[in-house]
Amino acid sequence: MPEISRRVFGGLVGGGAVTAVAGTATAAEAAPAERPFQARTTAAGTVRRPNLLVILGDDLGWADLSSYGAPHIKTPNLDRLARQGVRFTDAYSGSATCSPTRFSLYTGRYPGRTKGGLAEPIANRTQGLDPNHPTLASLLKKAGYSTALIGKWHCGWLPDYSPTKSGWDEFFGNHGGVLEYFSKLGQLGDHDLYEGDAEYKDLRYYTTVLTERAVEYVSRDHDAPWLLNLNFTTPHWPWLAEGDAETGAEIAAKIRAAKSQADVTAALNHYDGGSVAKYTEMVESLDAAVGEVLRALRRSGQEDNTLVLFASDNGGERWSYLWPLSGEKFVLQEGGIRVPTIVRWPHRIDPGQVSHEPHFSPDWTATLLELAGARPDPAYPLDGTSLAGYLLRGEKPRERDLFWRVRANRALRRGDWKYYQDASGKDHLFNLAADAREQADLAPDEPELLAQLKGSWEKIAGGLLPYPAA
Repeated sequence: MPEISRRVFGGLVGGGAVTAVAGTATAAEAAPAERPFQARTTAAGTVRRPNLLVILGDDLGWADLSSYGAPHIKTPNLDRLARQGVRFTDAYSGSATCSPTRFSLYTGRYPGRTKGGLAEPIANRTQGLDPNHPTLASLLKKAGYSTALIGKWHCGWLPDYSPTKSGWDEFFGNHGGVLEYFSKLGQLGDHDLYEGDAEYKDLRYYTTVLTERAVEYVSRDHDAPWLLNLNFTTPHWPWLAEGDAETGAEIAAKIRAAKSQADVTAALNHYDGGSVAKYTEMVESLDAAVGEVLRALRRSGQEDNTLVLFASDNGGERWSYLWPLSGEKFVLQEGGIRVPTIVRWPHRIDPGQVSHEPHFSPDWTATLLELAGARPDPAYPLDGTSLAGYLLRGEKPRERDLFWRVRANRALRRGDWKYYQDASGKDHLFNLAADAREQADLAPDEPELLAQLKGSWEKIAGGLLPYPAA
């Protein structure tokens, strides 16, 4: 590990969470120093309901951005976004895989509240988000917002499930969790690019196609505030960058020749491809895409009163840079659920700040609803807690537990403490302020605290739907 001065290291570590690591000293010294988050309690001019641009990367690891410590990946556009707003060090996804997290963001509730959220992830046409369930989009729509989703939905396939059935006015993207970037052949082996509920053909690189659509949307002359969920598939496998059409064609041929669902899955998993260099190229293409959309937003004159939220749907895997965290996608160790998260809203939030406030995906649902003046449906109470008071009024967030459940793991964070049960059923206790890597198991030293956190986890889990028999 290269030397990092005490001054630089102090600027990279905060709130008990390491926020940048090996190889970043030069970048840290060159960049303006971040200051601890402090709300701007007065707004200049008339307070208007913001436009909401929510951008998700797919399987993007916590340290995959240069502003989060990646020594080999350059993300100037996302780094600039962080400098213009708030970078969160202790932000979490709602689950450790794609579709459960999307359920938690779209509904503001634990994935286990709904039948479709029990799939980890959704993999067939019988599973999906019930169109009758309120969503971020449907609630904002009732409050007068225009709504659109561009990119990866992964909450169910037609004919029963679709963004247009769950509150989004417009949809352009893929229903499933993965597709080949050029042919648009998806995880069920068929074509998976749609405009509304109609198939759409475009054989160009998918990230490019989504970027063009997003630029067009934000550039419109909107007559109402809007929500745009922009869900990239980058950098999810298969490991393809824009110049890899030939490799993409080989994968597409395997999908077309598949004799079973397992063959389709094997082709898309792309276990015989990828590299650190290729992954770097994919992340950097995501960064360039975000930059293009943000430039269009600025040209449109809407930048000042548009809240931009950038995050990942879960932790990274295979080629991701996750140091110093342990674990990756699919598990509830920090590497599987802690994600890069950036918020910018020039009209109300000052630039150049860093926040160490622990939170997870459902909190953003509650936050966006409050900022938009939309009310949750009382029949479907939110599990997320709004951060609006923290961000805009300097209120201290109320103390609460962050809860996760997947088939193989359980986890609960309370303050700096984390309860984690691994796949073998063994309980662990970590102090994340001292040990973000989750290596010093304090369960034997703190049996009473372990019992408290485990009991709290079991109480919440008791109110969720049980998993169906495997």
